Amino acid sequence: MHVNWTKCQAEVWCKLNNVNLEHPHFNYRHGVYVIWHGGRNPAVVYVGQGDVKDRIQFHRGNESVQQYEPHSLYVTWADVPAASRDGVESFLAKRWTPKVGSEHPSADPIEVNSPWS
Repeated sequence: MHVNWTKCQAEVWCKLNNVNLEHPHFNYRHGVYVIWHGGRNPAVVYVGQGDVKDRIQFHRGNESVQQYEPHSLYVTWADVPAASRDGVESFLAKRWTPKVGSEHPSADPIEVNSPWS
């Protein structure tokens, strides 16, 4: 499945703690998302799904995720139909083995394109 990963203005990756969640873009936005950190050894911190605005807001206050903020936290998301979200999240978690969050759907993985390709 091909998904369109979101970037912020000027086509740069969105900083998790700075993205404007009040922007109308987030109204009724549901799908999957990936949080990662930069630095010398960038890594995926968390993958998830749901209401994108609510989930980003949650992770802004999540100590397990925020411990990686010294390396700069980024987030991207893609609209994915509800029926495919479990499979897409399963694929993303298996592909990148996030540092936080060990519980992911046991659905058959649905392959999607990488945000970084």
